[in-house]
Amino acid sequence: MDGPAVLAANAALQRVLASFPKQDAGACESSARSLDVVVGLEGGIYFVRVDRRLDRCGWPMGSQLEFDWFELYAVSPEGKVLGRRAFMP
Repeated sequence: MDGPAVLAANAALQRVLASFPKQDAGACESSARSLDVVVGLEGGIYFVRVDRRLDRCGWPMGSQLEFDWFELYAVSPEGKVLGRRAFMP
């Protein structure tokens, strides 16, 4: 990944982590360990999708706390979050 893509991924990841309940702060399910980040570039804007991977916390493969949870962020090359689209059917 190039430097701006890393900044974009970090900005989105920090937003997601800040949204988790404070009482769950020490749990693996509410940590960066349980998240996947996918970064794409289109028109000079990075699009970052954050998915949960609870199997990294000892849960069975495919386990979810919510059905098909993910968040999508638009982030500038400087790491500024421009927009967020949460998806939870």
